[in-house]
Amino acid sequence: MTTRQASHAGSWYSSSKTELNQQLNRFLNDVTEKAPGKNVCAIIGPHAGYTYSGPTAAHAYNERVFLLGPSHHVYLDGCGLSRCDRYETPLGNLTLDRTTIEELAATKEFSWMSQHVDEDEHSIEMHLPYTYKIFESKIDQIKIVPILVGAIDAEKEKKYGQLLAKYLLDPKTLFIVSSDFCHWGRRFRYTYYQDQQGARNLSPSSSTTLPIHESIRQLDHEGMAMIASLDFDAFEDYLVRTRNTICGRHPIAVLLAALQALPEKKSTLVFTNYAQSSACQTIQDSSVSYASAYVSLVNQ
Repeated sequence: MTTRQASHAGSWYSSSKTELNQQLNRFLNDVTEKAPGKNVCAIIGPHAGYTYSGPTAAHAYNERVFLLGPSHHVYLDGCGLSRCDRYETPLGNLTLDRTTIEELAATKEFSWMSQHVDEDEHSIEMHLPYTYKIFESKIDQIKIVPILVGAIDAEKEKKYGQLLAKYLLDPKTLFIVSSDFCHWGRRFRYTYYQDQQGARNLSPSSSTTLPIHESIRQLDHEGMAMIASLDFDAFEDYLVRTRNTICGRHPIAVLLAALQALPEKKSTLVFTNYAQSSACQTIQDSSVSYASAYVSLVNQ
């Protein structure tokens, strides 16, 4: 049995079972707007350190597991699968669905992650303790399918969406899409700003009429509206125009493509929470945005 170690425990989140359990309980108890349990087939949630994004992520977890996360450390022109049998968390281990993983591998459209790549990536790992916590009462019945999504183009996003669409139809399956939203600041090489004077990239000498954090909020909410519209092409056009640094844009696009591949179903995507790690005031500041959403799927 091969186990992926919880490589980010103790740095990105607590490695203490007791402390982590208490933290997750607090985040989940603080959720005010909850996704309806019935017909929820997917959620979008952030993957940054819990100190910043934990409360926001809790807004996405309310029910019943494919885990789609972006690749931060390795270039991947496709999607990668894990060879592991178990994923470790401080709360306990999660079992991988080897049958489904091998079924995906048989399509010849997926590559395999090495153990190093698997453990180096945090976008999927950050959702594992939440997944364990939510399904704790029936954890022996839960199996996960982690998929690392690379920097793929629109054509491949649609291809993977079509491959995964049939799994969305299974009421026992939940898709978790891992994504933070705008990474703003010079350390991210992204200083997009928009006010009455139009859109531009800020420099130290730039003048602003709107607080930077408000410009970021408007930018993110425009993208969230494109996602909520379930319009794959509109979201792609938005990304081309703004270059918004939504790190999970490719997993989100795969989800949108999967939903579009199910014309017999009516999909509804609702954002439940939005936050920023800090309120940027000047070009010297930086922030990361977080948003949570759920997707409901019913017959037309």
